[in-house]
Amino acid sequence: MGVRKDLKRAKHRSDLAQRAAVELIRDEDGTVREVRAAPLVRPSASGSTADIPYANADEAPDAVILRRKEAGGWRPVTAAAFAQEVTAVAKGLIASGLEPGGRVALMSRTRYEWTVLDFAVWAAGGQSVPVYATSSAEQIAWILRDSGARFIVVENDDSAATVAEASQQLPGPPREWRIDSGALRELTALGRDVPDDEVTKRRAALTPDTIATLCYTSGTTGRPKGCVLTHGNLHAEAANTVELLHPVFKEVTGQTAATLLFLPLAHILGRTLQIACLLARIELGHCPSIKPDELRPELQRFRPTFVVGVPYLFEKIHDTGRATAEKIGRGSSFDRADRIAVRFGEAYLDKFLGGGKGPGPGLYLGWALYDLLVYRRIRKELGGRLRYAISGGSPLDRRLSLFFYAAGIIIYEGYGLTETTAAATITPPLSPRPGTVGLPVPGTAVRIADDGEVLIKGRIVFGSYWNNPAATGEVLHDEWFATGDLGALDEDGYLTITGRKKDILVTSGGKNVSPAVLEDRLRSRPPVGQCIVVGDNRPFVAALVTLDPDAVRHWLTVRKRPVDTPLADLCDDPEMVADVGKAVDYANKAVSRAESIREFCIVAGEFTEENGLLTPSLKIKRHAVVAAYAAEIKALYR
Repeated sequence: MGVRKDLKRAKHRSDLAQRAAVELIRDEDGTVREVRAAPLVRPSASGSTADIPYANADEAPDAVILRRKEAGGWRPVTAAAFAQEVTAVAKGLIASGLEPGGRVALMSRTRYEWTVLDFAVWAAGGQSVPVYATSSAEQIAWILRDSGARFIVVENDDSAATVAEASQQLPGPPREWRIDSGALRELTALGRDVPDDEVTKRRAALTPDTIATLCYTSGTTGRPKGCVLTHGNLHAEAANTVELLHPVFKEVTGQTAATLLFLPLAHILGRTLQIACLLARIELGHCPSIKPDELRPELQRFRPTFVVGVPYLFEKIHDTGRATAEKIGRGSSFDRADRIAVRFGEAYLDKFLGGGKGPGPGLYLGWALYDLLVYRRIRKELGGRLRYAISGGSPLDRRLSLFFYAAGIIIYEGYGLTETTAAATITPPLSPRPGTVGLPVPGTAVRIADDGEVLIKGRIVFGSYWNNPAATGEVLHDEWFATGDLGALDEDGYLTITGRKKDILVTSGGKNVSPAVLEDRLRSRPPVGQCIVVGDNRPFVAALVTLDPDAVRHWLTVRKRPVDTPLADLCDDPEMVADVGKAVDYANKAVSRAESIREFCIVAGEFTEENGLLTPSLKIKRHAVVAAYAAEIKALYR
């Protein structure tokens, strides 16, 4: 298992191990209440993220920094070529009337053109306003009106039609370009008469304190708020994360780092990953879909050495492995491989971290057998070169993390929000600790308030919400950002997120219950699709569960039942109810009896972004789900 040997070798490099050193602050009874990590990169005193393409072109013009997907495969893009394209598009924006400080909305799925446009807006002295490709006309109208963006670049005709509908609510429509209709060519043609010096002058006027982007939160409740992020915020996040992780990962793999970006670029995590890759000259490709069936073929073609994803992706890869095994009559073999992986991962990590003897001979033999039968198939699904991954967005089930570790892929968890320019904490690469979200990103401090709320301070923290001083004042106090999340710090300063402050359920018996732990574990077990835990002012905790269509098709196939059976017909199916009950039992193992799910019901349909029950970052809109399924929730308590 190469990843274990590589990590062991890297750990002997004391300079690499010291990168994750932190300072712990304890209260009177010795409990860790605050943890601080010194910056690894000096805060920038001048310049901006707009300079990155030009620095790359000056220092390594022939270096391949991007790969652009085309009909024949992945075409390499050098640093010099990328900088030239950014300049050409920036000149087109200037010719179109973009003034310094002006805002340009970008509405597209993740693709190469997005990256060019983002840096071109900055090079022209402007500010970018990301818009999710799935946004409704009402959401677009609000963002355009609130931000004051006078320009918008959309992906295709469908996006343009939604923007046209949104524009009916505005004083005047924004000037628009369509990527699929040649937006970059059109902008390049418009800017032919603008001298390159104009771009250089505008770029030179930017500073770390200049606003770079207004990122609107996807919002589980209420209207999205525009987070004002500066070039300094983006640099602090990207530069410190790269300096923490990249030297270790290079030592671990001995490979040229490459990643396939599939997270939405309207989401801050995808955005800062893009900036970090360009800053470190890590080869970057783009995939417009996070759907496993569409993403897996691209992973196999691009063959990244690392990816950044959300738990949903890793859950689906694991479930696909199980489904494939069951199709060929080896379901029980996969289950044994799963159990051995968890035991092996636990034992080896205990040894690696100095707390145990490691796997015994029998466990090593079991691991070696299932590496041939199961684990290598998982690696092949992900392209064959993948050695590490970063998961964010919501907690990753600990067993799942250990499974991938035994399969030769270390998943590091991180935690952050739009207001913290993505990751505020991340698992140190030489000290993995599944079940936590790690230590503060260098240059950041994390504190636990008296009520358990997670507070964050550092250069990554945003300065304000756009046009909303009242909301800003609610979450920023003496440079500490109140996240709204609940958490705890262990003896070494590792953070664990235990729930969302506003989501805490209080049963009629007075028991406080955080639904996140139950929901994350329940969702990790097929055939469960999405779920929501309820129980506020009720006598006990209950859950609504949807079925995952792919898992259901497999479930039906294995049982030799018609694969076109409607989901609605399975909600009361005794065998399906029993299988979902097993998932509920697994979730309940993480909590006390008073916090456990006593009743559940399977509901037809799905929680999706399209029906308004999920945000674009796949978080449940709790109030919307409760309203939509009020009758089903009431029935649980009869």
